[in-house]
Amino acid sequence: MPEEKKAASTPEEIVEATTIADIYRAAKQLEGITVKTELIHSDFFSETCGNEVYIKPENLQHTGAFKLRGAYNRISQLSDEEKKRGVITASAGNHAQGVAFAAQKLGVKAVICMPATTPILKVEATRSYGAEVVLHGDSFDDAYAHSLTLQKKHGYVYIHPFNDREVLLGQGTTALEIIDALKDVDAILVPIGGGGFASGVALATKLVNPGVKVIGVEPENAACMKAALDKSKIVTLKSSDTVADGCAVKTAGDLTFAFCRKYLDEIITVSEMEIMSSLLSLIEKHKLIAEGAGVLSLAALPKLPFHGKKVVAIVSGGNIDISTISALINKALIARGREFCFSVQLPDKPGQLLKVSQILADENANVIKLDHNQAKVTDSFKKVILEVTVETHNQEHIQRILKALEKNGFHDVEQIY
Repeated sequence: MPEEKKAASTPEEIVEATTIADIYRAAKQLEGITVKTELIHSDFFSETCGNEVYIKPENLQHTGAFKLRGAYNRISQLSDEEKKRGVITASAGNHAQGVAFAAQKLGVKAVICMPATTPILKVEATRSYGAEVVLHGDSFDDAYAHSLTLQKKHGYVYIHPFNDREVLLGQGTTALEIIDALKDVDAILVPIGGGGFASGVALATKLVNPGVKVIGVEPENAACMKAALDKSKIVTLKSSDTVADGCAVKTAGDLTFAFCRKYLDEIITVSEMEIMSSLLSLIEKHKLIAEGAGVLSLAALPKLPFHGKKVVAIVSGGNIDISTISALINKALIARGREFCFSVQLPDKPGQLLKVSQILADENANVIKLDHNQAKVTDSFKKVILEVTVETHNQEHIQRILKALEKNGFHDVEQIY
């Protein structure tokens, strides 16, 4: 009698045992559940990087992010006994909504542990799918540790946000849709948090067409997968403070590390300002809303080491609250020189404010805020501080304004931002 084949157990064995048939099985499981988000050609982003860029808008997916794919694929395969026990997970937001949505569809109780710092929009959205939300700690890692405690206490089935084979297989169906829609695609850019999305996309892409490059993108402040690949072992970052809160992960998964090491071509890191600037561009040029983590791929486009290729940038999620998006847009405007704030000391006599206003008008700068305050001056009773915020075109425009003020006798101008 032939010896029974031993089930894969180590991350490396799981990687070797996973085939394209597993990805197609996941795609079949998700039929009628997920949206096949259509590619959007972007003239703007194409011009910024010298490639032909298409956006894969997973921010338009049910629950507002790609995470539904992996969560549903995983939960749909639970046994009846496991479904009765219920499921639990930890998430910064999008996986939470994916698990809650899938659990509701499949009639399974779901408990979600989220960092206390999670935007309220994501918390309320998760609750709206019928899940029990537990807020704990200041980071994903804190919430994750607490979820393990609850899982052990109540016997829930754990649905890991990224370090799970069935979850990453579900995420990999995104790549199948990309290749089906753009058969001559040259490269796919995918965000990395813990690595589940990148693992699935890289796996599916390479098994269908090994010639397509798969490039992961991480925030500079939370590049846990790049750190792991650079050192050939999993490492834990000291911090993961980033506006891309959905990717604020300190430690990559051992399974996702193994998949990324085999299938991912490279990783590009992007700065906080590059992330915020890309968010602003997406809103202005395509009228699409995304979260910080959602635009990582767009932020990496100018850093691509090639030109003239067909590139798909995955916008992974769009769950962001109004106050957060407002703050990010304001910071991006400042970085681009679209908003300029300065202060200047004026003699406390009539006509000085009018003089400054005329200079700004002549330089075509629109005043949006003005503070004329005598109390702020401590060294003279005959001077006042004027603080002005104006709309500007770019950094060059700001320099022209500064030169005009200097030319007209205002020598102590201080740029606030």
